[in-house]
Amino acid sequence: MKAYRRQKTQIYTILTILTLIVMFPIYYTFVMATLNSVESYSYPPRFVPSSHLFENMKEAWKSAEMGRLMFNSAFTATVVASAKICFSILAAFAFTYFGDFKGKYLFFGLILITHMLPLPVRLLPTYDMMKSFGWVNTYYALTIPFFASATGTLLFRQLFLTVPSSLADAARIDGAGPMRFLWHILVPLSKTNMGALFLIEFNYIWNEYLWPLVITTTKEMRVVQIGIKILLASEAQAADWNIIMAGTIMAMLPPLIMLLIFQRTFMEGFSMKEEK
Repeated sequence: MKAYRRQKTQIYTILTILTLIVMFPIYYTFVMATLNSVESYSYPPRFVPSSHLFENMKEAWKSAEMGRLMFNSAFTATVVASAKICFSILAAFAFTYFGDFKGKYLFFGLILITHMLPLPVRLLPTYDMMKSFGWVNTYYALTIPFFASATGTLLFRQLFLTVPSSLADAARIDGAGPMRFLWHILVPLSKTNMGALFLIEFNYIWNEYLWPLVITTTKEMRVVQIGIKILLASEAQAADWNIIMAGTIMAMLPPLIMLLIFQRTFMEGFSMKEEK
């Protein structure tokens, strides 16, 4: 028993230290956001919050026009995450319940191969395609290239494989067509996975920087991650790190809110616990 307690104490000590290491940059970002311009350059650095947080956030909001940028990011992230769920469910449904079409495993393998193609590899051909469509600097270009999701397809396919085939047979006997079976049976069973995927994809698109930087050219279409870059001063002027960190805090809030909303769903969607 003593050995077990000692081992448990060591594990929790290590986890606590690692948590503090991960949380320190976030805490220091918050501290910097509360300082004024003089305090932000003080030496030694301050680790205690000051009282200028709302002043700095107001200045960052005004300087980078954060309201418009945050709307663009929220709209783009919400549309992409929702579309990924819809397309992933449909693709997984086809691969699971329509197993007699030719090239099933070939197409599924090609979908999984896209995991090996990061955005920089696809950047030029995707940009050229958007330009040929006339979609540069539009919401179409910010959202549509991200609608497909290999992760979502795999996630829902693995879930659908656990559904007993007798359930599909019973629905077919009762006169339910494929789409009715999908909508009334499979979708309700997929709620936890949908919430988990929505959270992952929302945060991914919210934090995307490279593609919006390439595909947008005006302030009206920029996203919040580019707004943080806008807050950086030119080479001839020292950076106001307190303003920049205040903008960073604002950019962190929506993903944090989404995490709090979908936290339970996220844990249930990816847990391997046994059903009682």
